[in-house]
Amino acid sequence: MTDLIKLLPDHVASQIAAGEVIQRPSSVVKELLDNSIDAGSTQIVLYIKEAGKSLIQIIDNGSGMSGTDARMCWERHATSKIAKTEDIFKINTMGFRGEALASIASVATVEMKTRRGEDELGTFISVEGSEVKKQELIAHPIGTNILVKNLFFNIPARRNFLKSNPVEWKHIVEEINRAALTNPAIGFQLYHNDDLQLDYSIETQKERVVSVFGDRKEEDLIELDEQTSIIHVKGFIAKPQFAKRLRGEQYFFVNNRFFKDNYLNHAVNNAFEGTISKEQFPLYVIQIEIDPSQIDINIHPTKTEVKFEDERNVYQILRAIVRKSLGAYIQNPDGGNFDDNRFIHLQLNPPSISEAIPFIAGGSTVSQPDWSSFKETYQQQRNDKAQNWEKLFQTNSNSPSIHEKVEQLLPSNEEVSDTRVFFQLNNQFIVTPIKSGLMLVNQQAAHERILFEKYLFALAQSPIASQQLLFPKVVTLAPGDEVVLEEILPEMGALGFTINVFGKNTFVINGLPTELHIGNEQELLSEILETYKRNKQGELNKHKNVAKTLAKKASIKSGTKLKSEEMNRLVDELFACSDPQFSPDGRPCVSKLTLQDISKMF
Repeated sequence: MTDLIKLLPDHVASQIAAGEVIQRPSSVVKELLDNSIDAGSTQIVLYIKEAGKSLIQIIDNGSGMSGTDARMCWERHATSKIAKTEDIFKINTMGFRGEALASIASVATVEMKTRRGEDELGTFISVEGSEVKKQELIAHPIGTNILVKNLFFNIPARRNFLKSNPVEWKHIVEEINRAALTNPAIGFQLYHNDDLQLDYSIETQKERVVSVFGDRKEEDLIELDEQTSIIHVKGFIAKPQFAKRLRGEQYFFVNNRFFKDNYLNHAVNNAFEGTISKEQFPLYVIQIEIDPSQIDINIHPTKTEVKFEDERNVYQILRAIVRKSLGAYIQNPDGGNFDDNRFIHLQLNPPSISEAIPFIAGGSTVSQPDWSSFKETYQQQRNDKAQNWEKLFQTNSNSPSIHEKVEQLLPSNEEVSDTRVFFQLNNQFIVTPIKSGLMLVNQQAAHERILFEKYLFALAQSPIASQQLLFPKVVTLAPGDEVVLEEILPEMGALGFTINVFGKNTFVINGLPTELHIGNEQELLSEILETYKRNKQGELNKHKNVAKTLAKKASIKSGTKLKSEEMNRLVDELFACSDPQFSPDGRPCVSKLTLQDISKMF
């Protein structure tokens, strides 16, 4: 019997290592950025094509490399930053493992040009699949130029697992922003398909924070700067009134290295307790400086996790510093701090013809729909069911499909009370008596279902009317989001949004759906895009994703007080839906509390 265990060939071992270190194009960007920052660069330029799938190029004006170092850096376990085991526990640089460049070279075609200040000529090296194809002397300015082409060309399965270009581009932008936030003394430029997308000049830390977040001003920020015997905390938090419903604007750095930590994130959120609602998240960019021997930064392949030796004390110190810095800005909410970006009128009838002249995003006018036909297909379909939803609970229903659908909500032999009485419980549930007890409707989940089906109908057949704004709103999106918005502009137009490109990362909103009441168009658009990207991970088709995204944003929220007629109309509309049992994300819309259940309580 032959021996079974053999040493892996070097190229196979390198590709396995690349699977941990190089997961997507943004992983390549991160590793190359780390090396450029370590080289003392003051200007870094990146060129990206097809979200990094076909080309990633980084050019810096750092210290450069000698011919020997330029050759050695592509070997596995080759590094200038670790000489003995103890060095692992006092890392002061960004890149250090000696795996990154070798991993990149094993799954892509790489070219590098580099020169040191003391050398007359630079070095050119070409590497493909871990094999050095060419090395020669060339004329080159001081610094390094690395070009990575055809990522995962030799591992088609890995390439197939990459997400769409907008998603991969968003990850790349995030890596640039992380590097930019902690290195304001470095200028960054980012090009995508030859168009300049980001341009950060050398500036102060506060100016860099404002540049990265775009919709923030310097006066919106509170500075942190406290030295303790354990850590030095510095950075910025946003004033409570500028908290958002998105988590994206939260960054931790330790010794200039970005990391994620739910435990410390809880410390910051806890410090804001009483100043913002539970649905909101504060903006923060916090830099922690600590003795490198007190942390372990090598516990995760992507180096985004850090282990603190004294994590509990770091938590307490961080929370105390943030709470202290809030100072005079601490504000107690006056109750009822709920999102009221909702459709006030739950009307069944479509808008009048005079209102129904929607505009598709991009400026082109949609031909006026045939509302007479619309009323026949839409109003008759929904009105007939909605006005008499009680019949769904009677035993003489002739519709098997309806019977099967409602049987899961209430017993089939039950009749609804003759008098329709609705009341709200905790401004969260709509309650109405039925013969066997009480029926409860989750008002937010129910409205999401209503809007979801309404939007799907609009996308498939008749666009929603758009109400033109008296004063158009100009919004600036985070870099990378403009690609996502352009992807769904036709769908947004069909749902009543009139949105036009206004400049780089800038759009102007000229119209909103007629029933949508919103006070902050910037936040609305940001949340719609963020939710759309999250839904996209679940592989929803485009129409369902957009409909679900806007339904979640536009629905009435828990805590919203409703009038009796609004509760009545919402329940009518819910039972006119094709699936009244569940919201688009699977939450129950309706439940019941039987008399037997109530009796058991006593």
